[in-house]
Amino acid sequence: MHSPPLADGTPDDTTEALLRKFQKELSAGTVSLALLAVLGTANEPMYGYQIAKTLERQGDGVLSGKQSALYPVLRNLEGAALLESQIEPSISGPPRRYYSITPFGREILSAWSNAWCATRDSVDTVLKGTQS
Repeated sequence: MHSPPLADGTPDDTTEALLRKFQKELSAGTVSLALLAVLGTANEPMYGYQIAKTLERQGDGVLSGKQSALYPVLRNLEGAALLESQIEPSISGPPRRYYSITPFGREILSAWSNAWCATRDSVDTVLKGTQS
């Protein structure tokens, strides 16, 4: 059985768990868009750590997560021909895989961005209705 927030307004464990679950579900649907956007604005190919740090910085930490979780998404995007990659040697460690967005990826980024904006606007409108 779930309990409401504590009397002092601080969230209890159930509230925190539900928030984490919601953020995880929301993130699952938006990471691909965010990755494409990062690579769509990059001036040069980027490797995973650079992409993760850019997401963390530009997303004010909201989009940050486990760096290892980005690699399956990057592979899926590459498998869909939205990204391409190449492996280059690194002077500071093992070779790195650098990703760049393809022309098809830019086309899809535009379509996904439009879909995201429409969804965001719709949700904002619904949320405003709950505040009046």
